[in-house]
Amino acid sequence: MYAITGITGKVGGAVARSLLAERLPVRAVLRDEAKAAEWRTRGCDIALAEMEDAASLSSAFRGAAGVFILPPSEFDPEPGFPEAKRFIAAVTAALAEARPGKVVCLSTIGADAPHENLLTQRTLMEQSLEQIGLSVTFLRPGWFMENALWDVPSARDEGVLRSFLQPADKLFPMVATQDVGDLAAALLRENGNGTRVVELEGPARISPNDLARAFAMVLKRAVRVETVPRESWEQIFRSQGTRNPLPRIRMLDGFNEGWIEFSEHGRSAVKGATTLESVIAELVRASQAQAST
Repeated sequence: MYAITGITGKVGGAVARSLLAERLPVRAVLRDEAKAAEWRTRGCDIALAEMEDAASLSSAFRGAAGVFILPPSEFDPEPGFPEAKRFIAAVTAALAEARPGKVVCLSTIGADAPHENLLTQRTLMEQSLEQIGLSVTFLRPGWFMENALWDVPSARDEGVLRSFLQPADKLFPMVATQDVGDLAAALLRENGNGTRVVELEGPARISPNDLARAFAMVLKRAVRVETVPRESWEQIFRSQGTRNPLPRIRMLDGFNEGWIEFSEHGRSAVKGATTLESVIAELVRASQAQAST
C-alpha cells in the first residue's frame, strides 16, 4: 500500500494515477471527506488526516510500503516560517512513529541554496526528515511549467508576458507536474536506498522568451516579454495581498542571480519528457473551458 498526501493536487494526483495504472494499492490521505468519492471510485483506500496532526498522519501512514509527502505551499509565510515548521514537526513525528518502508518527499530546486528565501521551507523539511532513520528520497524538481497559468490572461488578451524571471533570454530549469508525479511514483516503487536527492527538470531549459514563443504558437498571436523591474516587486506583491514579500523576492533573486540551481547545472538531473508547448496548450485550453462555463 502506498499512502499519498496532496492527492487532490496536480502532482499528488499524478503520483496516484501512475501507481493505480500499475495496479498497485493506493491510500488517499485527505483532509476533507467530501473529496474522497473520486478516489474511492478509483479503488483507493481512504484515510482522513490533518496535515498538522501527527496522530492522524501516523494512522494514515501505518503499514504503508511507501509514503509520498507533498508539503503544503505557503507563498506568504510569516518570518521564520512557523507554518512550515508546524507541518514539518507533525509529518516527522508521524513518519517516525509509523515507520513506512520508504518515503518520497517533494522538495525543490534550491533546497540547498546558500541564502534564505521562500524555498527555505523545503530546506527545513529535508533537514528534519534526514534525522528519522528511514529510507527517504528528496525529489527536487525545477520551476513548474504550470506556473505559466498566471500568464494566460495577459498573453491572450494583451500579447504580453510580464516576467519576474529575467533577463528574458536566460535559461531556467523547468519541469511539468506530470513528469514530477511520474518520477515520484517510480521512486516509490524502488527498493529503499537510504537518504538521497534526485533532481528533475524538463527535456530542455526554458527562457521567458521561450515561454512567450510557446504562448504565441498556441494562441496564434504575437506575444512579447516585458520584464518586471525589481524595484517594483514589493509594491506589486503587497498590492496582491502579500504581507511578507521578502521570501518570494529572494527566491526570484536566487533564480535570476544563479544561486538557486541544480548541482552541476543539471548535468546529472533526471530529464522529463513533457514539452513546454504541450503544457501551455493545456493551460490555454483549461482557461478557455473555464471561461465558457
